[in-house]
Amino acid sequence: MSQKNRARGRPKSFYNTAAQNTIQSVDRALDVLEILAAKGNLTLSDIAHDLGQSPATIYRVLSTLEARNIVETEQAKQVWNVGPAAFRIGYSFLRRSSVVERSRPVMRDLMDQTGETANLGIEKADMVIFVSQVETHETIRAFFPPGTQSPMHASGIGKALLAFYSTERVTQLFKNSSLEQFTDNTITDPEKLQEEIKKVRELGFAFDDEEKNLGMRCIAAPILNFFGEAVAGISVSGPTQRMTLDRVEIISKIVKQAATTLSYNQGLPPPDSAATMP
Repeated sequence: MSQKNRARGRPKSFYNTAAQNTIQSVDRALDVLEILAAKGNLTLSDIAHDLGQSPATIYRVLSTLEARNIVETEQAKQVWNVGPAAFRIGYSFLRRSSVVERSRPVMRDLMDQTGETANLGIEKADMVIFVSQVETHETIRAFFPPGTQSPMHASGIGKALLAFYSTERVTQLFKNSSLEQFTDNTITDPEKLQEEIKKVRELGFAFDDEEKNLGMRCIAAPILNFFGEAVAGISVSGPTQRMTLDRVEIISKIVKQAATTLSYNQGLPPPDSAATMP
């Protein structure tokens, strides 16, 4: 590739895939950050043990990150957690999608109407990533903090997105991965998943009936853009004792309306203007 055609902002070595292009210290720092994000309240020894590194090495990493407020320590308990600077950096990812900002009032209304936790998720690297949540005031509730990931096939939002993906894209998503089983209700048969996706497409909403976590149900619908493409999903989640089967029809209508509102906000033309779509 010539100097003229090389993408701007990328050094010549960008196109060399050798391991020497990675910076070991940065890679190690990101390992530390990821394990703190996943677990939290970890001691120096915990982190060193989990990552297979010496405490001295991990301490230098933590000290460097702490100086930039990316991690912070609780001196009394001698434990470490993700710091405020990491949140600010991560939040820049959310700002890339206007659906996150525009969803907040709709999600609050969704929570008020259903009494259950409202969630917003997107697909990233073949997984659902929850990017926003409005929690119910109930003591027992669903909780998926921003950044939580869930397999597509065992998630209400995941199935809602899959239903509006092309057949080729769905096939590609599961080409090299098995459908992991989490509960007895998890769909692990590819043919049954295809049937479920077809059902979701017909109904306009997806139903997660204790497929990822026992005792929890979820009802989700896709958010579409101007081209009718699924760009995100919105859902409500709650315990089975409140989200009973006889409430599915009522809640699904509310969730679908919320998804429709956000779809129009993303530019999806109303049905009566379909002729103007490209």
